[in-house]
Parts: sequence; C-alpha cells; structure tokens
Amino acid sequence: MAVREEAAGHSRYYDAIVVGAGIQGSFTAYSLAQRQQKTLLLEQFPLPHTRGSSHGQSRIIRSAYPQDYYTDMMGEAYRLWAELEAKTGTKLYRQTPTLILGRQENPEFQSYQRTMKRYHVPGESFTAQGLAQRFPGIRPCGGEMAVSDLSGGILYANKALQAAQDQFRHSGGTVRDGEKVLSILPGDLVTVTTSQGRYQAKRLVITAGPWASHLLAPLGLQLPLQPLRISVCYWKAKDRDGNNGAALEQLPCFLGIKLSGEEHDIYGLPVDEYPGLVKVCYHNGNPVDPNKPDQLSQASDDIQILEEFVSKYLPGLDPKPAVQERCIYTNSPDKDFVLDQHPQFRNIVIGAGFSGHGFKFAPVIGKILCELSLGEKPIYNLAPFQISRFSTLPKAVL
Repeated sequence: MAVREEAAGHSRYYDAIVVGAGIQGSFTAYSLAQRQQKTLLLEQFPLPHTRGSSHGQSRIIRSAYPQDYYTDMMGEAYRLWAELEAKTGTKLYRQTPTLILGRQENPEFQSYQRTMKRYHVPGESFTAQGLAQRFPGIRPCGGEMAVSDLSGGILYANKALQAAQDQFRHSGGTVRDGEKVLSILPGDLVTVTTSQGRYQAKRLVITAGPWASHLLAPLGLQLPLQPLRISVCYWKAKDRDGNNGAALEQLPCFLGIKLSGEEHDIYGLPVDEYPGLVKVCYHNGNPVDPNKPDQLSQASDDIQILEEFVSKYLPGLDPKPAVQERCIYTNSPDKDFVLDQHPQFRNIVIGAGFSGHGFKFAPVIGKILCELSLGEKPIYNLAPFQISRFSTLPKAVL
C-alpha cells in the first residue's frame, strides 16, 4: 500500500492498526510486522503501566488443561516463546513442575488427567501421601491427589511484554503510547481517531482488555465481557530459617481445583518475584470499571478465601498476606477467549475475554489474530472462541 507521510513526521496510513499494547496486542502487532504489514500499535497509557492484565513479573505456563483445544495450542506456544528468547537473548521462562491438585472424583480433575494423557504431556501422579512426601510445604486436607505437568514453569511477564514490543519495533512497527482511541469508523479503510490524531488502515485488531466493550459497543457489538479486579497476594514463611523456610523453597507452581468448595480455583507460584515470598491468588475477583479501579461495587471476600486456603493447605506460611497487589481480568461467561472477526465488518478482528489465563498463549494468539485479519484460516479449531457461541446475544448485535 502506498504510504503518505504527515508533516508531523509519522505516517497516518497503515496496513494494520492494533489497539491495545498488552501481551496479546503486542504479539499480534509483531506477527503482522513479520508478515510485512506496516503496523501501528496504539496504547492509551504511557508504557509500561499497571492498569491492565499484562503487568507483573510472573505467570504460570503449562500444557495441562481440561480442554483439548488449549493443550493443542501450547506446543506451538512453547516453541514461539523459545524463539523469542533466542532472538532477544533474554531469559523469559523458568521450568518448574506445575501441580494440578484435586480430588479423583472431581470431573474437571479427571479431564485434566485425560487431556494430559492424550497429548502425552510429561508428568507424574501423586497420592495424598506421595504429594506430602515430595512437597512437604503442601498439606492435602481432604484426600486430594495431584498430577504434575513437567513442561510447566514460570513466564517472566514484564520481560516477555517488553521483548515482544522490542521485536515489533525491530521489525519496522510503530508504537504510539499515551494515545487513547476516541472513535472507530468502519469501512474499506478503517478510520481510528485518537487523542492525538487520526489514522487509517486496511484492517484493525482490537485487543483492548477490559476496555474492549467500550470500543465495540459503537460498532454494534455488545459482548458479555466482565472486568474483574483481582487480588495478587504474596505470603512469607512462618519460620524463614527453619523447616518452613526449606519447604517454602521447594514449592512448585500449583493449581488447586476447587479444593475446599471454592467456586473458583486457587493458584500459586514459588519464590521468585519477592525474596522469600510465595505468590498465591484466587482465580476470581470483583466486578470493576477499569476507569475506576479503586471503586468496587461490592465487598470482596477473596482475601478471606485465600487466608483459609493458606492455613489449611500451606501451613508453613503466615496466614496473612505480606504483600497485596492487583490486576484486572476480563472474563467471558465460559472463560474461553474471543478470537474472531466482527460479524459485520470483516476487516475488524477482536481478541478479548482472556479470563485470567491467556498470557501463556500470547505468541499463538498473536499469530491467530494476524491470520484472521489477513483473511487466512488458522490451523486451530476456533469454534470455542467464536462470537456466535454467545447465543443469548440479540441477533441485532451479532
């Protein structure tokens, strides 16, 4: 496409524009640039920032999932993360076993076991006794067992985000941060008006996290997405220099599947971000307006749920969190992603609803959104991620 330059010194015309420079948008922009698409990546806040879902130092990476379609994507995700590490010379991943804790009679736990077996995910199985012997910091309270995903580990989130953005720039892409999108006008050339100017492109990808609904509503699309404020908590050993401290150092990543009747899962990461502190979080939060993150519409009980869990299952930790931080999830009703074209405007592609578990998939998601925007068919089964699955939406908005 012929490119015209404005007097201000930067282009107003692009092959593709990506709105939202979190991990999904950054990898999407990078994928487009690798395909020789002149690409603009827009971000409303100055980079880096802590307002969305991509900040922080760590995320769990794992192949283990109860659904085949997620495990199927992880093989390529691991390969692409390794490629990014090699290109940047930056360590982005540390391998450590990831335990899936649950009761044998739990259908979801059984689904994890079946999927891991079908996809030959390397791992081990532990009885309650074997689990306590191998990982003395974990105390099974109700006969829980575990399967370990030996491909699992920790992604260094901030470093990963920076690496994706750097590679996008090195591939010829343009990042403009501190520039809020005010309106989107569909057409053969999509027009995006921001707080700093106006841009046009053949194709647009929206990866705006908790702000996605705000951008999509004027385009006639109202997706059932709910931003949630999540408490990110860190816990210290009761006796750092004694047996508790030693057990603390041996803790792996873990995911507890509704162990004590909780409605949602609880997950943890070993000591990494803060010296001597373990990260343990409840995989749910409270509805929040992302523009007013300090205002909750209802009282939160997530800290109490975590304190009870830590007291029962991680007795070597102080039952009160030492550090509390927060981030925002954007949940879909079924906790599956939205990876699809706009039903009416096919040159507008949407990546949304990552529901607190999308970070590990970002290199693959970026590739998928890139392919959708270019009119190509990805190799993966995208039926679970299509907008049409939301059957409760009125026909008019689909």
